[in-house]
Amino acid sequence: MNTDVLIIGAGPAGIFTAMELLRKGSKGKILLVEKGKAIEERRCPKATTGRCMSCKPYCHITTGFSGAGAFSDGKLSLSTEVGGDLPQLIGEEQAESLIQYADSIYLEFGADAHVEGVGEKEAIKEIRKRAIQTGLKLVDCPIRHLGTEKAQEIYGAIEGYLLEHGVEIRFGCACNDLLLKDGACLGARLTQGETEFEVYAKETVVAAGRRGADWFDKLCARHGIAHAPGPVDIGVRVEVRNEVMETVNNVLYESKLIGYPKPFKNKVRTFCQNPGGFVSQENYDNDLAVVNGHSYKDLKSQNTNLAILCSHHFTEPFDQPIEYAQKVGELTNMLGAGHILVQRYGDILDGKRTWQEELSRSNLRPTLPDAVAGDITSAMPYRAMVNILNFMQAVDHVVPGFAAVETLLYSPELKFYSNRVKMDKELNTSVKHLHCLGDSSGWTRGLMMASAMGVLMGRLLAEQEE
Repeated sequence: MNTDVLIIGAGPAGIFTAMELLRKGSKGKILLVEKGKAIEERRCPKATTGRCMSCKPYCHITTGFSGAGAFSDGKLSLSTEVGGDLPQLIGEEQAESLIQYADSIYLEFGADAHVEGVGEKEAIKEIRKRAIQTGLKLVDCPIRHLGTEKAQEIYGAIEGYLLEHGVEIRFGCACNDLLLKDGACLGARLTQGETEFEVYAKETVVAAGRRGADWFDKLCARHGIAHAPGPVDIGVRVEVRNEVMETVNNVLYESKLIGYPKPFKNKVRTFCQNPGGFVSQENYDNDLAVVNGHSYKDLKSQNTNLAILCSHHFTEPFDQPIEYAQKVGELTNMLGAGHILVQRYGDILDGKRTWQEELSRSNLRPTLPDAVAGDITSAMPYRAMVNILNFMQAVDHVVPGFAAVETLLYSPELKFYSNRVKMDKELNTSVKHLHCLGDSSGWTRGLMMASAMGVLMGRLLAEQEE
């Protein structure tokens, strides 16, 4: 089988590559393969069963058209300061332009025109002042919130657009390996159902997302594709009552705070804040259960959840950061008998585990009902745990009540995007005709920056046809 452009992965990066190729008038054949299902067939049974069913072969929340991010919350960060290091690769000005363009496409397909985190300048100044007083940095980042249910509608419309305009999309189609010869990529070996076949392409784009980071890391090692281990984020999902976060929620929607707490001074940050949101579970390969969070446009809870992530940069001789994070997750899952663990902040300080009875009589009720009360400190690395606790105490100065006795910490929250593929500004890897985009490239973190990277890839490929 032959095609002009083969795109592996139908997350935002892959989707926007195909979209921009079409909009630039590409006459070439585009094949987009995705091992998950079409967006209209992605359904998490937990809404009916009340508990995670460990769907096989893939978790519907992490895999399928639009990738993992769209089914968690659907927030578009409209700032070059958030979402990875793409601006370092292509330049700040070009990154900003790509973000604005990608945002216009989301608006075209039905995104809410309202932007969170702008307008109340005096209130933002007060929040920033309190952050500065405790040694934290508040990052200005306008947010366009799609909402979990609305994101599904938007990506559904985009899926329809691609199909109507001639993009071939194969679902349930997994990539087994790349076809390389004489330092060039000729295509990939794929499996769909019981059939294995080869696709030969003029250009191959790997956009496997955060879920595919470990897979592509191994592929790079096998074929000698130039890459370097990057950071890995290990952390927790924190949940508090809306009343605690009311000011920040109303003024910023999402407070992006960064700190370097003593004694280790690792970078620690807040991420993916969900006012009135719900804590959720995602399942990765080998039944690894990790925690995430999302919020709907209309359905709201009484709680706000957000991630606190501690970045780890490993040096020689260690070169397996993804495996390290996975081991942390596996150990936590073991303690929770395959479920997400949850513990109260006050119990951590008291050196005791949390019991289910204690959760049931708290003001704060967990929005992940099948999380298991226990002791996350028994699995969390000491360095990460100390960083997180000290960071939370600093955030408590910005948001009084954040580090309260009843505040809930869910574990494990892990972000797998540590394989940093070496590329030039034209997104060429060390292998000719092979490109890598989005979170699996190690250059982006999140929906918007991955979308912007896809736009750039589409433009560059279209220019080659001219």
